[in-house]
Amino acid sequence: METCSQRLRARPATSADFRVLVEFNLSMARESEGLALDRARLERGVEAVLADPGRGFYLVAELDGAPSGCLLVTAEWSDWRNGWAWWIQSVYVMPAARRQGVYSVLHGRVLELARERGDVVALRLYVDRNNLPAQATYQRLGMRESHYLMFEASGPPVR
Repeated sequence: METCSQRLRARPATSADFRVLVEFNLSMARESEGLALDRARLERGVEAVLADPGRGFYLVAELDGAPSGCLLVTAEWSDWRNGWAWWIQSVYVMPAARRQGVYSVLHGRVLELARERGDVVALRLYVDRNNLPAQATYQRLGMRESHYLMFEASGPPVR
């Protein structure tokens, strides 16, 4: 089942969405963090997810039949809660499609899939602390700021 309206729907990504997923990710990194991603590395990363559902899954939003946004869901096991925490990542909505419910329909589909599984105990995401419009959207959809801070290590041997 897909989350739908007459103009808007969210559906699982397929290999036919490869190019749009790459372009959306390039745009998201440029807009949100001022990053120019390595296209070849990104392409391998998107291919890896599309080829192996164990890595996660993409959803694509279509507005009037055209791809207008996407997100990636990855899973983290919680031993404390004996269930999966799903991480919503790589969220992107095309500028022309913003403020039209695109992310809401994607988020709704993630919730629907989590409920169907029955073993998802949390939905999580991280957002740039300066991206106030996105934060307001997540709050409107029932998400709340976590008490956790996020730390990261990158570079050799971690990439």
